[in-house]
Amino acid sequence: MKNIAPHSKNVALGRFPSLSVAVAVVAGALSAGCASSAPAPNPKMESSAAAIRSAEEVGGAHSPDSALYLQLAKEQFEFAHHLPNPDDKGRVDRLLMRAQADAELSLALARSESEKAAAQGAIEKVRTLKASAVQ
Repeated sequence: MKNIAPHSKNVALGRFPSLSVAVAVVAGALSAGCASSAPAPNPKMESSAAAIRSAEEVGGAHSPDSALYLQLAKEQFEFAHHLPNPDDKGRVDRLLMRAQADAELSLALARSESEKAAAQGAIEKVRTLKASAVQ
């Protein structure tokens, strides 16, 4: 019986000799495209991202006012991060400063709401104690 395996291997290589080269070129292009799409580290980007995280951790999404400014900050940050022309550094910096300011406002409003709730709870506790002391 004749061995067909070596012959079929040569036929496949003869038919598609550039297939492995094409796959390598496509893989290289895709990896280069992904690597070049990330912007360079920017101190303003880091500080605005930190302000957004702080607002989220304090509860910026729980009150309507702070949630609005938190959402604005996130949208501006994302737009600056994926700007069509990333070479427009001035525009990126302005968007990031605005995102940071909105995140800081969201943080302040969230803290204000939590402090207001704590104060309201303390007032209720005092009223309850006064009512029980009078009786």
